[in-house]
Amino acid sequence: MRMEGVSGATRPAATACLHTAHRPHGRAMAAAIPPLATRRPVHPAGGYPARSVCTAAQTAAKEPAVDAPSSYKIPPRSETVLTGKAVEDYAMRKQIEVHEKYPRGLPIEFSCAPQVLEASYARCGEVTAEYAKTFYLGTSLMSEPQAKAIWAIYVWCRRTDELVDGPNASKITPEALDRWERRLEAIFEGRPYDELDAALTDTLTRFPLDIQPFRDMIDGMRMDLVKARYQTFDELYEYCYKVAGTVALMSMPVMGVDRNVEDYEEVYRGALALGTANQLTNILRDVGEDAAERNRIYVPLQELEEYGISEQEVLDGGVFSPTTGKIDDRWRRFMEFQIRRAREYFAEAESGADKLAAEARWPVWSALILYRQILDSIERNGYDNFTTRAYVSKGKKMLSLPLAYARANVPGLSLPGIDSLPR
Repeated sequence: MRMEGVSGATRPAATACLHTAHRPHGRAMAAAIPPLATRRPVHPAGGYPARSVCTAAQTAAKEPAVDAPSSYKIPPRSETVLTGKAVEDYAMRKQIEVHEKYPRGLPIEFSCAPQVLEASYARCGEVTAEYAKTFYLGTSLMSEPQAKAIWAIYVWCRRTDELVDGPNASKITPEALDRWERRLEAIFEGRPYDELDAALTDTLTRFPLDIQPFRDMIDGMRMDLVKARYQTFDELYEYCYKVAGTVALMSMPVMGVDRNVEDYEEVYRGALALGTANQLTNILRDVGEDAAERNRIYVPLQELEEYGISEQEVLDGGVFSPTTGKIDDRWRRFMEFQIRRAREYFAEAESGADKLAAEARWPVWSALILYRQILDSIERNGYDNFTTRAYVSKGKKMLSLPLAYARANVPGLSLPGIDSLPR
């Protein structure tokens, strides 16, 4: 399941990044990559080079030889095998612990010349703007430090996704993902390999991000290497967490929590619900594309069977009536159920959005409202997600922003129907 957008070229860096004392910064607010054993700077999707920016980073693509001289130590992977929602619960608890322990960012010993970091963040912003326009629109509503951090997180997630969904995906092996995880650990040790990694390392020194959601996303890519079908919703839920809920956990420390909120769990639960809702929406939008181009069926096979729909019908290009040529009643009822469930997760996300830091509510509500409209578009298309791609027009996107602003500033405010907006 592809994320929105793809990675772009990176620019050469002007000078090296070196280890140094951690600099606390403000109050915490809520590639296909070729195998790293090639011993040369890796490439993001599209084959454009990402130049090395750090002296220590030259070894980051290989097994790290020594620990970075940092007061922060990466927690080891849990030896307990978790499945389903337990995976999400474990990561959420770990992230909350880090959020409370390091509110000003991780004590990683890392420094980089200001002009290099500025160029690194700028490139992350360019990639986000070019390849994830709706997502970038949301970041334009954030403070500059928040937006930069979200760009850096997005680019790392995008490059990770490209490992299994990019042009070189057929060449990616489990061992390549293992090397990518070791490179992630180097980022958390203050030893970024290239300019895009450097932006993420700097983000870690400013915001309290735990490594577990990043590891879980890589695990989601491991699932994509070996799994093209999901029998039950519980299986799909775990996948949704690993490829989307993880992004919510990564973003929460950047967005911040309202000062009056003492228990972070409800806010994090809302963020996870939004990640699940967004991924379910992606899946419903892309049913036809995933089946035709990737031989993947993400909707649960057990639920297809309950509605009398075979796997082969989905692979053959759609569940259409032989008499009318339109989507038949089985698929319509199936999609009505799927959309209803996704909307339930969006509703759960709303309570968490109201407890974010005040400056973060508008962009989050904008993303929530904008993304939810994709479900409306599927309905307007007569539930045909085989031959017609659901999308939200630019006009609707822009007209949604004042609605999101009003809702962000007046919790519980009843909004007019989105369908009343021009298409």
